[in-house]
Amino acid sequence: MTFRASVLTLYPEMFPGPLGLSLSGKALANGLWSLDVADIRDFATDRHRSVDDTPAGGGPGMVMRCDVTARALDAVAGPEDPRPRLLMSPRGRPLRQDFVRELAGGPGVVVLCGRFEGVDERLIEGRALTEVSIGDYVLSGGEPAAQVLLDAVVRLLPGVMGKTESGAEESFEAGLLEYPHYTRPQVWEGRTIPEVLTSGDHGRIANWRRRASEAITAERRPDLWADHRAREGRESKAAGPGPRR
Repeated sequence: MTFRASVLTLYPEMFPGPLGLSLSGKALANGLWSLDVADIRDFATDRHRSVDDTPAGGGPGMVMRCDVTARALDAVAGPEDPRPRLLMSPRGRPLRQDFVRELAGGPGVVVLCGRFEGVDERLIEGRALTEVSIGDYVLSGGEPAAQVLLDAVVRLLPGVMGKTESGAEESFEAGLLEYPHYTRPQVWEGRTIPEVLTSGDHGRIANWRRRASEAITAERRPDLWADHRAREGRESKAAGPGPRR
């Protein structure tokens, strides 16, 4: 079954954009996933193709209308469509690797790209949209965020990456940041590749990479490191005491 992505946007010309290049682009050309883009303005009913209006209660900016956007959503994904409906939003659920992998294991996604001050809350409630954020910052629209989400998901689809191990030994897959990488030349500007990596001893290499991942995570992402230590503690308790000697 091909992974189907549908994107609703006010700027359809932004797609596929970078998704048409590199891994995701090759996978798109090879039919490993599909991308449909709908212009929300096509579902407006006035001659100006209006999709927004002033916010209730006053305030700056404009808000995307629920009626127009709902027509677009219903046309793209009816009530029987099993795909999750996502709204790219800075107040949404953080896009983490476990969520990415969950999406990659499904039939596809429907992604709504917000604009202006946001989307009428009644649409979010009435169409059961899951808000998703790619970080604690604000973009001019949801399109770049949608491209980030789709790129992260598509690369995990079967057949997209050359080696299945490529997706298993990355940052966040084990709750840690990824270990450092090296390649030739052996010496560059006086800096050498760590000896263990050229030793041929796979056990030592695996141990070095694990310790390097832990050190980098503890230094750069104390939040992830705390979660990792807590998870290890729970697993240790679940395993119970070792055999008595």
